[in-house]
Amino acid sequence: MFTAREILDIALKIEKNGESVYRQAIQSLVNPDIIKRLTWMADEEARHAEWFVKLQSDLGTSKNHIAANEMNSDVLQNIIGKQSFTLQDIDFPGVDDMRDLIHIFIEFEKDGILFYEMLRSFIKDQDVLESLDQIIAEEYQHIKTLQEIKL
Repeated sequence: MFTAREILDIALKIEKNGESVYRQAIQSLVNPDIIKRLTWMADEEARHAEWFVKLQSDLGTSKNHIAANEMNSDVLQNIIGKQSFTLQDIDFPGVDDMRDLIHIFIEFEKDGILFYEMLRSFIKDQDVLESLDQIIAEEYQHIKTLQEIKL
């Protein structure tokens, strides 16, 4: 069985990985517009991570926002498949085409959305659902921003 804390740890990992990778990519870029957009995205990922940390801290004192006891490891594996939710395996110096880099980022954002939509089905609290829906909408906006860069 996965606990609510373990599920939120995965969400936190997704956001921290995204922030870290965007900030690393910025270091090798020279185009100010792309730097500005990726900086904004890294800041967004950091803000999302803060929300998941707050939700974790509320677990001990709250009304049990997440029905995690209903989810076992097989269910989670079937939902997320082989997604690692990390970009650590990418050889970024070996990615020499900006379009390829942006495609990698888009896929990463889609993986996060997949996980958050799965997580959504286990949330009971309406306020938490609304906040998570906002994060999902913002992740879709990240994809749109990345697609604009890719053009």
